[in-house]
Amino acid sequence: MAELRNRSAYFEYAIEDKYIAGIVLTGTEIKSIRLGKVSFNDAFCYFHKGELFVKSLHIAEYSHGTAANHDPLRERKLLLTKKELRKLENKIKEKGYTIVPLRIFINEKSLAKMEIGLGKGKKLHDKRESIKQRESDRELRRQFK
Repeated sequence: MAELRNRSAYFEYAIEDKYIAGIVLTGTEIKSIRLGKVSFNDAFCYFHKGELFVKSLHIAEYSHGTAANHDPLRERKLLLTKKELRKLENKIKEKGYTIVPLRIFINEKSLAKMEIGLGKGKKLHDKRESIKQRESDRELRRQFK
């Protein structure tokens, strides 16, 4: 099954909470996701009239699509429960919080899902700390092989 990760999200943000959301997609979009043609560059989530949308998530056009092919950068609605939406919306109003897409995957029922994370932007010194941690972990793995 296809699982596509947004690796830069963990570097740019300190993820505090994660949610699994459904995505409203067209037929050609799901086919492109199954082929792994997704880019998370600058993708983010925002609220509009109490609903959550993901913006700038690039899903490439399906190669065998006809004139009914989708717009690669269109905004896509995310499906969460009202309780989760309210909780996220209240957190977003606090300074520094944002919602970022972490990964897209196909679940066992063959539905496309998106894992989103509630995160705070890291400062430059936090990013340096992340790099040091990653390098020390890599060095430890190398020694114990």
